[in-house]
Amino acid sequence: MSSKIETTEGAASEFVTAVIGGQLFGLPISRVQDVFMPERVTRVPLSSAEIAGVLNLRGRIVTVIDMRARLGLARADDGRPPMAVGVDLRGESYGLLIDQIGEVLRLPEESREENPVNLDPRMAKLAGGVHRLDGQLMVILDVDRVLELAADKMAA
Repeated sequence: MSSKIETTEGAASEFVTAVIGGQLFGLPISRVQDVFMPERVTRVPLSSAEIAGVLNLRGRIVTVIDMRARLGLARADDGRPPMAVGVDLRGESYGLLIDQIGEVLRLPEESREENPVNLDPRMAKLAGGVHRLDGQLMVILDVDRVLELAADKMAA
C-alpha cells in the first residue's frame, strides 16, 4: 500500500505523519491526496459520531471522518482547529480529521513490525504495523480499514 522505494540499503516506504490524541500515526504517502484545513463541514443527519459531515473541496463532495471518534478518543479541547488529510477509496473522497500534520518520513521496510500485542485495541483494528522511532512509536494507519468501517456504518 505504501510507496515503496528501492535504495542502496533496501526497500523503503514513505509516510505522511499525523498526530491524533497525542499519538503519532503514519499514512502511506501513496494514499494521501491532499492536506487541508476543513471549512464549513455540514453535519449529516442520523450519521454516526465518526462521520463529522461533508464538505465541498474544490468541487468534490468529501465525507469527513473524525479520527478521534474513530479511535474512541475524546474531542480535542486545545482550541486549535483540526487539519484533514484527503484520501480516496474506490473513487470516493474522504477527509480524515487529525489534530496536526507532521512531516514525510522515509523508513526502511525491515524496520516495520507487526502490531505489538499490547497496542491499544482501538488502534490495533486500524493499524497495519508500527515503526519504532527515536523515543516513540509510529502506528501505520491502514487507510482501507479506516474507510471500510466508515462505509459500513454509512450504509447501515
